[in-house]
Amino acid sequence: MAKIITAKRKEGEADRAQNYIRTRILFPSGLLGLLAMVIGIFALIYQLIIGTYDTFTFAQSTGLLVAGIILGWGQTSYHKFILRKHPGFFASRMKNAGQRSLQRMKKQAPEVELEHPGRGLVPLFYCAGIALLIGLSVWSISSESLDYMAAFFLPWAGFFWGKLFSWRKIIPPTGKLAKKLR
Repeated sequence: MAKIITAKRKEGEADRAQNYIRTRILFPSGLLGLLAMVIGIFALIYQLIIGTYDTFTFAQSTGLLVAGIILGWGQTSYHKFILRKHPGFFASRMKNAGQRSLQRMKKQAPEVELEHPGRGLVPLFYCAGIALLIGLSVWSISSESLDYMAAFFLPWAGFFWGKLFSWRKIIPPTGKLAKKLR
């Protein structure tokens, strides 16, 4: 009887990069965005119940959510640029994520380095974005029209959901959900 030999399908860099984005960016973004949105909405409902909800509260909460969405979209735009120009960067991260032992990681080749104009400014933009979200939250709390829970969690809900929905057309869903959407 002949042996059936199945060869493992080798994934390309783009497939590994998309898999990394699905598992390490999109899944946590969806989960954290949902958690932050639920906490923020419950804080707004609490404000409605105790009678401190007004039009300024609505405007501030909407502004915080939109600011988070814009920053999430901005970070995703940068990640899309990396995926388009350097797919090996995310592919090597996916390969490294699967390695569990330290000895395997030591034997492995180093991670792909990114080289593009403005690379040195990226950490500065990340810190500025975080400072902006925290600063807007503090300003909302100090104006005393928005509860501190809503002021902190709503911009992060917008950020994570902005990231999640920005990837939708680039990386389509897989599995049963993908069949339903087609």
